[in-house]
Amino acid sequence: MSPAHVSKGLDDVVVGKSRVSWVGGATGELTYRGFDVRRLVPGIPYESVVHLLLYGEPPAADPSHEVALALKAARKVSAAAGRLVDALPAQLPPLEALRTILSSLGDGSFGYPPTLAEGFRLMGQTPVLLARFVRRSHGEKPLPPRAELSHAANYLWMLTGTVPPPDRVRALEGYLCLLADHGMNASTFALRVAISTQSDLASAATAALATLKGPLHGGAPSRVSDMLDAVGTPERAEEWVAERLGRRELLFGFGHRAYKTEDPRGLVLHEIARSVADPARFELAEAVERAGLAALRRARPEARLFTNVEFYSAVVLEAVGLPRELFTPTFAVARTAGWTAHALEQAADNRLIRPEVEYVGHAKGRAWPRPFAGA
Repeated sequence: MSPAHVSKGLDDVVVGKSRVSWVGGATGELTYRGFDVRRLVPGIPYESVVHLLLYGEPPAADPSHEVALALKAARKVSAAAGRLVDALPAQLPPLEALRTILSSLGDGSFGYPPTLAEGFRLMGQTPVLLARFVRRSHGEKPLPPRAELSHAANYLWMLTGTVPPPDRVRALEGYLCLLADHGMNASTFALRVAISTQSDLASAATAALATLKGPLHGGAPSRVSDMLDAVGTPERAEEWVAERLGRRELLFGFGHRAYKTEDPRGLVLHEIARSVADPARFELAEAVERAGLAALRRARPEARLFTNVEFYSAVVLEAVGLPRELFTPTFAVARTAGWTAHALEQAADNRLIRPEVEYVGHAKGRAWPRPFAGA
């Protein structure tokens, strides 16, 4: 038997075909159904991006009337779901709470194959139940959703109790659009593996969310904010970066598994941050970016390293008023759109995803070192 070809991390392995989105790692591109995200954001409402991802074509008008109605209708949660959220320990980190929240959606009403209606429930109820938990955990009364508000605006309202100003809504909407999907990323792959077993959407989304906890996929934006705090001022950026790299520690928000050039989402978020962030914070972020890239390129001139989507995500999410513990859960709020699109696509032409592994253990035929009991 010839040796197996092993691709650690499934590098360059194509596991299927998709019409949902395309990631151009070498060229710095991301398209949704053929549309370049850099031409969609900022400007296109989140509801219209959801429409594009789910139906394959742009809506007749912006925001998508059909999606807006479906998401608003899905905001109404059951009394049982509300009681479960209220029973969660207040000290639970929001990401841990969200895992339980997604799991609780699987109350027997989700089935296989997944449906659009189930997808709208996932997208509509995730931010509502998450906001309910956050309010409860802070000792505040949960707020009902407001039908006149968009998906992004309602999320901020339910978290803060204040109708957000337009600039914050636009900034969060841009973030949600940019994070809505990203090809066969770790969470989407986990979701498609679950759907391939003919599991339901709520279970598959719970599996997907589990991958976001790690800092290599979704869990790093809050660490970017911590890093900016540690640097403190633009003048300290070069010294701080040098000391950190000297200790062989990571710079959060730098480098991406797929992109070998600038992350297109990061470029757009950079400009969104410029428009909405505190000027001093934005100046600090740019100084850390410059110092980090210069130091990394000196140390590894052969590497093609750039800041990734999480670097300016942190600055934008800070600017719209989200606490750091909500950064990764808000990533999940955005990604429920892509998860739904991929679940529907996987089920439409399903095959169990079951890769092989090369066994490198002991040779076969080993004997147990002692007689079996009762032999």
